[in-house]
This record gives sequence, C-alpha cells and structure tokens, in this order.
Amino acid sequence: MGMFDGKIVLVTGGNRNTGLHIVKKFADEGARVFMCGSTPESTQKGAAILTSWGVKNFSAIPCDVARIDEVKHLFDVIEKEAGRLDILVNNAAHQGIGKPFVEMAPDYMMEVLGVNVRGGFQVTQQAVNRFFLRQESKGVVVFLSSNTAQRAIRNRTAYCASKGAINSMVRALALDLGPLGIRVNACAPGYIYTERWDVLPEEKKARRRLNCPLRREAKGGDIANVVAFLASDLSSNMTGEIITCDAGCSCQHMPVDVDC
Repeated sequence: MGMFDGKIVLVTGGNRNTGLHIVKKFADEGARVFMCGSTPESTQKGAAILTSWGVKNFSAIPCDVARIDEVKHLFDVIEKEAGRLDILVNNAAHQGIGKPFVEMAPDYMMEVLGVNVRGGFQVTQQAVNRFFLRQESKGVVVFLSSNTAQRAIRNRTAYCASKGAINSMVRALALDLGPLGIRVNACAPGYIYTERWDVLPEEKKARRRLNCPLRREAKGGDIANVVAFLASDLSSNMTGEIITCDAGCSCQHMPVDVDC
C-alpha cells in the first residue's frame, strides 16, 4: 500500500526539474496526479519524461497559473475526470533570473509576482472553493518557497520578494483555513540540482557545495520527500509552517572558507 492510495493530487509546474520528482513521488505512493506546465509544449515534454521514468497514473494539462481563465479550465478538467481534489502542491515558479534591480522594469517584477504569488493564490482559491470546502476530507496545500525568502541572493530581487510573500501567504492562509479543516504549509529548498547545473563548470559546482554544511545540494527527490511529508497524515497537526530543506545553508553565519 502507498502513502497516498486513492488520493487526487494537483502539482503545478510538475513538468520539469523538481516538479517531475514531486509528481513521481505521489504517483509512486498510489495517488492519481494531475500536473501542468505553463505551455502545451513544456507540459508535453514533462509528460514524456515521466512516462520514460515509468510513471503512469498522471494527467498532463497545460496551465499558466498567472492566467485565471487557464486556472479555471484546469479545475474544470479535474472536476470532470476525478470529481474531487485532496492535495494541492503549488510548485510552479518564475525564476526571475537575469534582471538586476537597477535594470528591472516594473512589468518584469509584476511578471514574477504574477506566477509565484498571484498564481499560487488563484490555484489555492480554486482548490478550496471548488473542492476542499465541499468535501468531507478538506484537503491539504503545500507551497514551494525558498530559503532566499530569509537569506537573499544577488540580482534576484523579484524572485526573493515573491518567496517572502509566499511565506507570509502560507501563514495567513493557515489562520484563515485552519478552522475549516484545511492545512497549509511550505517547503523551502536551497540549492537543488536542476538542468541549470548541467552547464556550470565543475569548480563552480564545488564552490556551491562548499556553502552547504552537508556538502551537497538537494536532489529533486529530497524535496519531494519533504512535500510528501507535509501533504500526509504524518504532519496532521502542522499548519502555517515553512520547513527548510537546504543542506544546512540557513543555519550558518558564513561559509567555511570565509568563517575560518
């Protein structure tokens, strides 16, 4: 038996990188998973990867979470095909890369916030109003935040601001939805090995790992395990929490080569 046998799960941004591992984790544990990417092409590409991994019990629906019409369509499909939703994982993210603050147009800031904050809000509101409040089992929400909400990184103002907003939204939603039986928590990763690492020189990878007391970045499966814990009954008395999974980066004052 799997941890999520018979559960219906939605993973936004489930088409690439960590999202793929989250989809696989839930499907391997017995859930039926709906996942989306922001475009038909990216969604199809993610579905092909999952299929190549042997993942079967999933459906792939394109959805740009910043667009409320597409979000509503996504939930129409879930309602038609499954009739309910038990777990929502807000993983879709705009990385906000390559736009230093002094060069950043206000529209770009709003573009990042549109996906990371407004998108998470819209998807959660649809899940709560269309499913969780109408079901005996009220549902669970897990957001993907970042340790950059607390420890900023350079030239990523929009991204860091969006993740700080997510942390605040998680706490506020926990207060509003807790009395209704709905739990809301977040996982805050640090470094995660993604496709962006594949083009890095080995010396840069080694220097990043030196930032980590455990001397390794997270893999997608590490983050998926934390998400699964927060979505499961193992965390049934937890809400409004942001659980950091960053190999110890956040617990140190400075990396070892600076601090010694």
